[in-house]
Order: sequence, then structure tokens, then C-alpha cells
Amino acid sequence: MGRFLTLMTDDQSNKDTDEDASQKTWLSKITNLFNDQPQSQDDILEILDAAHQDGLLDAYALSMMKGALTVSELQVRQVMVPRSQMVVVPIDVTIEQVLPIIVESGHSRFPVVGEDKDELEGILLAKDVLRSFVKEENDFNLKELTRPAVVIPESKPINTLLQEFRTSRNHMAIVIDEYGGVAGLVTIEDILEEIVGEIDDEYDSQNEPFILKLADKKYRINALTTISEFNEFFDLDIDDSEFDTVGGMVSNKAGRLLDEGETLVIDHMIFTVTQSDKRRIQFLDLEWS
Repeated sequence: MGRFLTLMTDDQSNKDTDEDASQKTWLSKITNLFNDQPQSQDDILEILDAAHQDGLLDAYALSMMKGALTVSELQVRQVMVPRSQMVVVPIDVTIEQVLPIIVESGHSRFPVVGEDKDELEGILLAKDVLRSFVKEENDFNLKELTRPAVVIPESKPINTLLQEFRTSRNHMAIVIDEYGGVAGLVTIEDILEEIVGEIDDEYDSQNEPFILKLADKKYRINALTTISEFNEFFDLDIDDSEFDTVGGMVSNKAGRLLDEGETLVIDHMIFTVTQSDKRRIQFLDLEWS
């Protein structure tokens, strides 16, 4: 009996030891889990880059996640369409005058202004004009079609604005500066493009070739040309793990978005930006040195 009790005691002791070890193992895992939590956005970016290198994220998913993180730090002034590039509709136009503005711009929403862009009257939706045109109303009155405009400051965080766009179902806001003047406008598409990249539609030009030879050793490059296409055309072996397009490569190497006319040398390639907007490079000239 004594031996039996001793065996039971030993078995129970071993069991308790195993349970203690198991608990310590899990406690260790939980402790390490919390210790390994990212403490800054840089830590999160490192984790995302590691996941991409391990094949858990493709390049596009990685780009979108980084874009979402970037959005949390941006203000409206950094993504808005500046005042000089705004397509506006004067309040006193006729339906014959407003239709070409709508058709040529391809936009669906327009700021309505008075004598200048600071005299904001509201927002015009193209679909409202279309309804009037279909009804063949002779008493077209732009003031009656103009809707109230959402007005926001330049300093507004764009992640906050995105949430407001979603709840209010507005797609455009007019941006004002500290003096109350119109500084530009921002749309929900401008914000989404910061996350997912450029959004093209049927109005965007698709006729330009991606690589066009201009002269001996000189080419015009569409910035959306993929690195794989660029490599194949020029028989190169550029790594595309960090960027997908030529425009992305140039911006990555420069560390910022280059302006029109700026030049960057990468190995034996001299890139000159020939066309760009506030969000991305559109075309570059490439000259081989």
C-alpha cells in the first residue's frame, strides 16, 4: 500500500510539474506576444515588409496597407486639388454653356462660383443638369440646381474627412485657407487614391504607348509602365519587390514626388519628369548616358 501511495504521489508530482511547465510556456508566449507588439508606425511597417518578403502579402496589398497608414498622418492641404486646377461653373451660365464644361472635363461635380472662385455659391451635380436637359425646360436656372457646399479647413485630417464623407454621403468638399478664401477642393476619390493608388476611368487617356522612342538613346516613358515590362523592353533586371512601376521606382529612389522638369539619375539612366500632378508622376523622358 505504501509503495502504491508513493507511486501515486510521484505520478501526481510529475503531472503537477508538467502542468506548471505548460503554464510557464504559455505565460512565456503571452509575455513575448505583448513584448513584441509594435510600438510605433515604423514597427508596423517593418512587420508589413517582413510579411511581404515572406510571401504573405503581395506588392499591391502591401502598398494599400502602407497607404492606409499614411492617410492617418495627412491633412487635406496635402491631397486637395489646388484652386488653380479647379474646374468651376459660373452662376450665370446658360444650359448651352454649362454642357461643354461637363462633357470636356468628365467630372460629375462642380463648384459653382460668382465673379471669382472665392464667391462660392455651392455645388452642381452633372446629373441635375442632365435631368433639366432631358425635360427640355426653357427656364433653366442654375441657382435652383445648386446644392449647398461642404466647406472644410486645409488642416483637417483626411482620415476624419473620409469618415465624414461616408456618413454624410457627400463626395466633394471645398477647402478654405486661414483667411476664408477658397484654397482648393477635395473629393472622396482623392482620398481613396492615397490608399489604393491612381484610379483610372473611361475618361482617362489610354492612347499613349507605354514606351515611345523619341531619338537614339532617348525614350518617353509612361510612369505606369510596370517594372517587368520595362525590364523586358530594355533587357534589364531591376528588382520590383519594393515598387511595381517606373514612376514608383523614380519616386522611391528620389525619396519624394518629383516635380515637372526635375531630373534623377539611376545607374546609366537619366529620368526627367515631363508631366505630373499633385499625386503622381505621369510621364518621364529617359536618356541613356
